[in-house]
Amino acid sequence: MWDKTAPGYDKQIALFEKFWFAGGREWLGRRAHGRVLEVAIGTGRNLPHYPSDTSLTGIELSPAMLALARERAADLDRPVELREGDAEHLPFDDASFDTVVCALSLCTIPDPAAAIAEMYRVLVPGGTLLLVDHIASSWQPIRAAQWLLERMTIRAAGEHFTRRQLPLVQIAGFQIAETERLKAGTVERILARKPAARETDA
Repeated sequence: MWDKTAPGYDKQIALFEKFWFAGGREWLGRRAHGRVLEVAIGTGRNLPHYPSDTSLTGIELSPAMLALARERAADLDRPVELREGDAEHLPFDDASFDTVVCALSLCTIPDPAAAIAEMYRVLVPGGTLLLVDHIASSWQPIRAAQWLLERMTIRAAGEHFTRRQLPLVQIAGFQIAETERLKAGTVERILARKPAARETDA
């Protein structure tokens, strides 16, 4: 499905980003540091926002989306290692990255808990997890509408509107450092950290 969507994805998401997710990618970029892994990098829309001193790796399930990310990286003259792979089974060693980023993707990953557990595994102790996604609204009438919309979107594209990632991040063992809910509680930004080695040992 994402291979078919890839050619028109940037145009489709641009309007949503302007009015619904405005500032989210910049928020991620300002907080990323060191060796950065972006899970489900898509067409690479976050690439312009990462600091120049970060070392970037991106993983994406769709070859067509990945091809567009490569084009964007080349246009930006930005070195980045791009690999095809599954968020639920990351092809990296334990403690390989200082920052893991995932934007607007846990809403479609079949097992978000497994993906978050993998993000935890590949982070160094003390490493940073950065998430931006749409979630179930804090306002009941909107949440009910999201539930109805899901009846179609889950079947069509695996798109969930009533998930919330924060509890999964906490269950995985992360320490929450920063959270923000926007747009009637339908958008959430999360900065969490993997406990430092001495805290993990304790």
